[in-house]
Amino acid sequence: METELIWTSAARTDVGLVRAINEDACLDRPERGLWAVADGMGGHAAGDVASRMVVETLASLSAPDSLEDYVDAARDALDVANRRLRHEAASRHVRTIGTTVAVCLACGRRCAMLWAGDSRVYLYRDARLAQLTRDHSAVEEMRSQGYLSAEEALHHPAQHLITRAVGAADELELDETVVDVRDGDLFLLCSDGLTNEASDAEIAEVLACGDCEQATHSLIELALRAGARDNVSAIVVRAEDPVTTDKTLVNPSIAR
Repeated sequence: METELIWTSAARTDVGLVRAINEDACLDRPERGLWAVADGMGGHAAGDVASRMVVETLASLSAPDSLEDYVDAARDALDVANRRLRHEAASRHVRTIGTTVAVCLACGRRCAMLWAGDSRVYLYRDARLAQLTRDHSAVEEMRSQGYLSAEEALHHPAQHLITRAVGAADELELDETVVDVRDGDLFLLCSDGLTNEASDAEIAEVLACGDCEQATHSLIELALRAGARDNVSAIVVRAEDPVTTDKTLVNPSIAR
């Protein structure tokens, strides 16, 4: 029988150095294997309302019996939030009240990611950083089709044009991926306020410390030092196997 993983995490969000309002929201529930970052759509009405509504809706999820059940419940919750935001926009006579979302769900020894927009989830394992999500953005579509290089994508004028979001359409489209979790894995959920200011190499260097609190603090400070032109949010999640054979053990007789 496989042992249960122990989850620890830390979250931090900051308004940044340019924006007047923080339209990001974070959900950090390690005891339920539930984390999310939502980034209210800049330039639209009530982006902070949208991100907060998504996070509050996800926070109502119950502990799951299986990862598949958890994913289904999260999809249902995000569909509810999508309908509420469409109704809210109509009542305010505005076209869109929307937000990106990146969700990480843990059950057993697996994690599922759900997302819409350009908030991201990364996995840091064996000193390597891997992006688990793929941005729903005009620039990412052009890059994936070979029209833009990675360097050109970083500075393209359509950099902030996303193609999916909660509240953007009557039917919400979410992408999903599942990973098997190993002892010591770190997951990073973040808004584009971080990834627009920090390179993958810089993010990986911060995550190498392995400490959730220290890493979230350092990631936000990294974005602030780079100018933090947008709101910036980061959640760092760590998985530990309490009985892994890879850990160094101390003889109790000499640990005095």
